[in-house]
This record gives sequence, C-alpha cells and structure tokens, in this order.
Amino acid sequence: MADTAVVAWTEAGHSKTARWRSANGRPAPARIEVVTNSLTADEANRMASQGIAMLWQGDFHNARQILNALDRRVGAGTKKAPGTPADEFYRHRQSRSHRARILGLLLIPVDPGPVVPLRRSPDIQAAAAEAYGEISEPSVVSLHELVGAIGAHEWRRNGVHVEALQGRIHPHYGTFFPTRSEYVDLVAAAPLPSDTLAFDVGTGTGVLAAVLARRGVQRVVATDNEPRAIACAGENFRNLGVQDRAEAVLADMFPPGRAPLIVCNPPWIPATPHSSLDNAVYDPGSRMLFRFLDELSDHLEPGGEGWLVLSDLAEHLGLRSRAELLDAIGAAGLKVMERFDTRPTHPKASDRNDPLFEARSAEVTSLWRLAVR
Repeated sequence: MADTAVVAWTEAGHSKTARWRSANGRPAPARIEVVTNSLTADEANRMASQGIAMLWQGDFHNARQILNALDRRVGAGTKKAPGTPADEFYRHRQSRSHRARILGLLLIPVDPGPVVPLRRSPDIQAAAAEAYGEISEPSVVSLHELVGAIGAHEWRRNGVHVEALQGRIHPHYGTFFPTRSEYVDLVAAAPLPSDTLAFDVGTGTGVLAAVLARRGVQRVVATDNEPRAIACAGENFRNLGVQDRAEAVLADMFPPGRAPLIVCNPPWIPATPHSSLDNAVYDPGSRMLFRFLDELSDHLEPGGEGWLVLSDLAEHLGLRSRAELLDAIGAAGLKVMERFDTRPTHPKASDRNDPLFEARSAEVTSLWRLAVR
C-alpha cells in the first residue's frame, strides 16, 4: 500500500502541502524545493547529493530529461578494486541503493484523476491506479517510481509469454514476474507424485500454480502474503482458464491441511531488501527458505513430495553455502530424492560487463525433490 504521509514546501512565498505516495515504501523526503525548466542537470545532481528533493513544476518531458541526466551522473562513479564475490555483491547493492535514493528525489505533482498537472504529461490514470490505488487529493510522487509504474503497466497490459503454459502471464505492479523461464520449465517437466492436490507457497503471479493446473493437477491452492499477488494470481488463473482448478489464497506460507505435492520458489538471495519490490528477490537470513523446509513435513501427506526451486547464485556469491542448505534439509527431517538442474539463459549470465558476471555465469537453478525421512 502506498505511503500517505504529508509533505510540505514553500512556493511563491506560500506554504503548501500534499500527500506523499510511494508504492515502493520509500520514506517521505524531509526537504523539498520547487524547480522548473531552468534547472540544469548539474544543479539537480548537486541538490540530490545534498538530500534535497526537487518538486518539478515545468514541462514533463524536460523532467524526464533531467532524470536521465541524473542517472548518467550516478552511473559514472569510480570503479572499485575487485574483491571477493560477496564484496562485489554488496558494492553492487550499495550502488543500486544509492542510485534509487538519488533518482527518487525528483518529484512531480499528481492530482485526483489521477493526472499529472504538467505540460506534455502522459496519461497515467491506469498506471498510477495500479501502483498507488485511488488518489483523491493532491499528491506528490517520485518521477522515477512513476516511470517504473508506467513500464509495469505495459508489462501487465502486454503480458509475458510463458512457453510452458503456451500462454501469457500478466504481472501486477509490485508482483515478481517470470522473466527467467528455466525455473518454470523445471516445474513443467518434473514427474508428478500425484494429480489430486498441490500447494504453491509464495505464488507471486501464480505461474507455477498455473503450470501444475495445466499439467492436470485437479486442485492447486496458491498462497502469498501480499494482497497484490493474490489479485494478480487470481486474474491470471481466469485468463488462462484454470480458475476451476487453481485458487489464490492470502496466507502466511502454507494453507490449512496437507497435500501430496508442495512447491516453493523462495527468494534466492539472503540479503536485506531495500524496498518492497525487493522482497521477491532478497530474503534476510534465508528466512523463507528455512521456514519452508522446517514446516514442510507438517503439511505433506504420507509419501508426498516438496519441490524446492532454488538458484545456487547465493553460493557463488559467498552468501550461503551448499552445506548450510543440506544441513537445513536434514535438520527438518527431510531427504533429497532427486535434483533436476538447469542453467540460466537470461542475458546477464553472458554479460561480462555485469559486476556479478563470474557468479552469474556459474549459476545453476535446481528443483529439489524432497520427502520426509
């Protein structure tokens, strides 16, 4: 849900206020100054570096140009000496966090509608509604976040083709979507222990639940603790014609009861999320992963299987070892029946300019078939 704190600034000698909205959980800026088309990129960079938020009151397209210029300046930092994979990862995360903070300081007004009351502003009604919900009073948002919301709206409108479904998944704003097909393909190919019932824990867009339903599982219960994900998964089930077999339920991890098959694709990287959108990728201390393993036996039917879909990128980054994973599986009273592996095909895996190339190029994604010992 968007933050709705009040922000204040002075404009033409008058004090003004508006609602602060951030679909990504960013805190409201403490200091705001009004800027117009006369603002230069260097001035914007100086103000942002001092933590001053800039409320744009000029042409919308000019604001986009300033945002792009800021992005180029943030990306032109000094290259650090190489270190361990973990060092590289934390530097990369720190750099991305710094970039998001700087770019997030260029603000624009949004009026009820919602509309941006600036010259040459685009139609943001659908995108803003999906990201922020109803806007019934004058508000202020980060231009960088709004641009992301507009892009997310296009992803939702066009959808993402999933080969295993021979159809499209339409991700909602803030819901992780399957740009990497290899983990979906693993679930589409592994032998089913049963076709009666399956749980999909942490469903996101519902893609894995939909794959199981398309494979003939008679009932799939997909859970997530984010209302946006539940709405997204339910819509995708209807679009794909599997709503009679797959249902999305708001729950913290497992639904009630037991199932012969339980699937989970937890966040792969044990690190702290810097925003609400990071939660699908970063899991502090591998909490969701270890909780899934610890509680799996309590929710499996006798003879049932748990499918853990997990990348080993964290191992190559030095953030979690294979021994830690195996120890957690054993401590939960589980055994590994079989493991299916695949290598990523996304562009970053072969991009030598990516700061995490060494780890990404060695990455393997696995489906672990687990059973109670």
